[in-house]
Amino acid sequence: MPRLHVGGVQPPLRFIPPMRRPWVRLLLRGLLPLLHRCQGVWRIEVAGGDDLARLFQAHQRGELRLLLAFRHPSTRDPLVLAWLFWCALPRQARRQGLRLPQPCHAQFLYDRGVPLWAGAAVGWLLSRLGGIPIQRGKLDRQALRLARDVAARGPFPLAIAPEGATNEHGDLIAPLEPGLAQIAFWTCDDLAAAGRDERVLIVPIGVRYELLRPSWPRIDELLLLLERQLGVAAPAAGDPAFPSPEARRYGRLQAVSTALLGAMEVFYRQAHGLVFDANAPFVDRLARLREAMLGLAEARFGLRPQGTLQERCRRIEQAGWERIYRSDGQQLSPVALGLADWTAAEASLCLEHMHLVEPFAAISGHYVAEAPTPDRYAEVLQILWRAVAWIEGRPGASPPSLGRSRARLQVQAPIEVTERYAAYRRDRRRSVEALTAQVRQGLEATLLQAGADGARG
Repeated sequence: MPRLHVGGVQPPLRFIPPMRRPWVRLLLRGLLPLLHRCQGVWRIEVAGGDDLARLFQAHQRGELRLLLAFRHPSTRDPLVLAWLFWCALPRQARRQGLRLPQPCHAQFLYDRGVPLWAGAAVGWLLSRLGGIPIQRGKLDRQALRLARDVAARGPFPLAIAPEGATNEHGDLIAPLEPGLAQIAFWTCDDLAAAGRDERVLIVPIGVRYELLRPSWPRIDELLLLLERQLGVAAPAAGDPAFPSPEARRYGRLQAVSTALLGAMEVFYRQAHGLVFDANAPFVDRLARLREAMLGLAEARFGLRPQGTLQERCRRIEQAGWERIYRSDGQQLSPVALGLADWTAAEASLCLEHMHLVEPFAAISGHYVAEAPTPDRYAEVLQILWRAVAWIEGRPGASPPSLGRSRARLQVQAPIEVTERYAAYRRDRRRSVEALTAQVRQGLEATLLQAGADGARG
């Protein structure tokens, strides 16, 4: 994620209303092959698309309300899903003799922070595609009202990433946020209030990326680059501590990860007086570092350290935005404005700590050891590379390419929400939790299926 450079107080964040323009979708559809290749995606495969095409048709006929829960491992996901909706599903429908009126499209929720770091042009594009921006660190009533209305009355299905953010791991799912389940039950509320009898369904969609031609030499080159950036000496080829090339490669990955962790511990000890135990296990040291980084920002903003790591990051982000994007800037005296600029600059620095937690949050210490595949090595090395680039002041730089990739989309069986509605009316919180857990199971099943397909392939 590129850095958010803030020189002082900024105007308040405005809501970006969805203003769908068909010509924007048509233009982007024509550019999809080029855009995919620019992101390294050269092949897209879909499993379960026939069933999804039938569900889209039923939604268009007014027979049901459809919500799509998609995995969000990468920033490449939006364009891959665009191909699914705009290209793959119409083809699947024609093969089955289904009439799927155009456009075949889905509206979607996206993080309000995206236009801040990706640029106003991206915000304009997302708006013209019908996207709904949401501030995840607070109760964004305007966004939720609009998402609820689209889910119950919109012409297209509503797509939501319940993980809330990317984690850059193909085989790990981050904790799910409850918003999707709540919107699904709100849709049941609205249908019941209107006397409508459509079913409400959630369809889990897995997204996974794999190298088409895995190259260990390219992976080793990226390892070497990280070793140079961190001042780590690679073990000799004949080192008895590493009896095989595989053991040597994993040892190098451990050395690079430990060196980056150690450098961060030194910085936070010298700059902020924090204490770390260099002799503790790697996983414990990593957890302590994450806690220290979040704790600094939370203390600065007066926030309590509670909830999941994701929830804490979102609250920190929202607190920072409230100090940067203010509606009273023009009403302040020159001295008050100068102090407000200081506050905004300090808030921006606190957000730097928070954003640096995110790549460290995805590193578990055992992900590669469990399955030392080229894809897992590639994912972890690129996470480390982005963290190093962020620290060096190159947050927008792209990591070296490790080769062309294919995207696997796995559509799971729909989850019935309507049949859970009576239980929801009795116990809303427990029903939302249970439905969120069911969605997670569906997304986990897509990983298992994609892994089995990859093994056969």
